[in-house]
Amino acid sequence: MYAALWQILPGPWWVRVLILLVVVAAVLYGLFFYVFPWVSAIIDPDSGTVQ
Repeated sequence: MYAALWQILPGPWWVRVLILLVVVAAVLYGLFFYVFPWVSAIIDPDSGTVQ
């Protein structure tokens, strides 16, 4: 799978690495600022049932 992704990306290896870093940064930004707060509102970590 990683080889197929590497072959799909255009440019020399350093451009591919730069594209992948930008994509990973965008995914992490989306997770931390949109997905995790939304999940935190749904799942309350303080309401555990184990005593």
